[in-house]
Formats: sequence, C-alpha cells, structure tokens
Amino acid sequence: MNNQDQVKLRWGILGAARINERLLPAIVEASNARLVGIASRRPGAAAQTLAQYAPCHPDIQSYDNLDALLNDEDVQAIYLPMANHEHAEWTLRAIEHRKHVLCEKPMALTVEDIDAIETAARRYRMTVMEGFMYRFHPQHARVLELIRSGLIGEIRSVRASYSFMMRPARMYRLAEDVSRGGGAMWDIGCYAIHSLRMFFQQAPRTVTALSKYVESGADITTSGILDFGDGKFAHFDFSFERARRCEYEIIGTQGGIKCHVVWQLPGDVPVISWWTEDGRQSEERLPVANHFRLEVEHFSDCVLNGKDPQLSFNDARDNCRTIVAALQSAAEGRVIKI
Repeated sequence: MNNQDQVKLRWGILGAARINERLLPAIVEASNARLVGIASRRPGAAAQTLAQYAPCHPDIQSYDNLDALLNDEDVQAIYLPMANHEHAEWTLRAIEHRKHVLCEKPMALTVEDIDAIETAARRYRMTVMEGFMYRFHPQHARVLELIRSGLIGEIRSVRASYSFMMRPARMYRLAEDVSRGGGAMWDIGCYAIHSLRMFFQQAPRTVTALSKYVESGADITTSGILDFGDGKFAHFDFSFERARRCEYEIIGTQGGIKCHVVWQLPGDVPVISWWTEDGRQSEERLPVANHFRLEVEHFSDCVLNGKDPQLSFNDARDNCRTIVAALQSAAEGRVIKI
C-alpha cells in the first residue's frame, strides 16, 4: 500500500445494480476513496459493470460471488445497491464481516430491522448510513440557509413531487409487492418523505395516503398528506406513470422557496427560486456539484476520521416509520397515527 492509499477508504460494491452508473464513477472520482472490488451473483455482471463504468481501472477486482467480496480483507467499506428487501440482510452480513456500509435507500423495510442494524453496527464498531445522495448537494444547504434567515417566515406547508414514465428496462421496480419493497413508495416516495421531513423540526403526527396498485401489489402512484400539527402540512405525490418531475416547494408566512430539480445529474446547473410577500423575488443558479461523489466523500471522511454520519439511525427510523404508516393508510383507507 502506498502513502496515497493510506488516506483513502477502500470500497467494494455489493451488486451490479443500475445505480452503479452513478455511484461507481463517484467512488472512483472521490478524493478520499478507492474502489477495489465489485461483486454480483449474476455471472459476468460485475466484470461487465466495471468495463462499462470504469474501463481505465483494470486493478479493480470483480467477483461472481457476494461472499467473496465480503471476505476480501482489502475491502473496508461496502456500497450496497441490492433489491430493497435484501438491504437489511446484507447490511448485517457486511457488518459481521467488519465492513462499514453505505446502504442504498431504504436502509430497511421495518423499524425493527433498522434497530438490529444499529445494534450490530455498535457491537462491531462499524459506520452505517442510509444512502440519500440528494442531501449532500449544496443546493439544499442553500435552501435551509434561506429558511434560517427568516426570508419566508414560519414554514406552514411543504410539497414534494417526484415522477417519471416507467420504461420497460425499469419494470423490475413493480415486480414485488409493497411488503417486499416494490413500487413507487419504496423507490422514489422515500425521497419525497425524506425531503419533506427535512423542513420540519418535529415528527409528523398523522398521515393520509391514496395509492394506485398494479397486479403485483406494488403501488405505481401514491399521493398523501403528513400532518405536523398546528396547521402545518406536507404534501407528497409520486408516480411511475406521469411526466418527469423532481421538485419541492416550501411555503411560509412571508413567502416561498422552490427547488426545481432535486435529483441533479453531475453536469446540471442547480436552480432555486424564492419570492416574498413584500414583492421581492429571485432565481439563484448555483455551482454544479455531483451529490453522488459528495455522499461518498462524506461517508469516507466519517470512517477515516471517526465522525458521525450526517444521516443518522434515528433519521432512518423516522423515515421508515412514516413510510410504513403511509402504506398502511393507503391500504386501509384511513388516517394513520405515526
């Protein structure tokens, strides 16, 4: 190991999922990370993924066996992008192999599984974080800065809309029932719930939701309202059968702020806009940033320097608890207390 490698966290990827199009190059490009291996249960899939997204890095190992990567002593941290219902099981396996874990959202489908992951992480002294990459884009810090400045007054309402038309290559997202992590809620709705929660300094009290389901039992569209009390509401809407939208808007007592594109691609120019009751308005264009790389660098920094991740186990639990309650509301047609 050379001196440069001593300050870099050595990563392995557990699964050749489509998200590697973004995450694999992010690990390769991160200033404090080094990708050393990727594994898949599909023969040749790991090697093919490397050839597609890291063709100039022949030193990265590929495995056709997940346990082989977990047993690789050169790997210190795992990025886990497997199917939603597998996240808890394989996060626990990785922890038991003394690997730190960045688990793609959702960390788990139940609060009990998140509790088990935290217990294991503490026992083996491993760092674990749920992978909501968008939170590491500077545009959200700017939105929070504007809110803290008092520009729009007290927040009264937040809306998050996420949607795109499902392409045939992505139909696997609807193959499983919601109880096994299938559908729009666990795929894109978790972003909506997470981003809405960012702007209220308290947990929601109740949730009301409506869903449209496909034959598998997966939701293809879900809309609903979170009640934070005292007339403060958060509206969520997400779908696999609507034109692409990826935005949130915050309305306060004195104005509003809108984030126009939450899921930024690395070359996109972020745009946020705001207006106030006294007639002021502005559209801000922010510097280009890669939130996938920033997420990897944040997690690597936490492991290398003994810091707590920005996204905590409590945050993962609160998000999971809210999602489960929303799914229950949609299934039973009633308001659910959280």
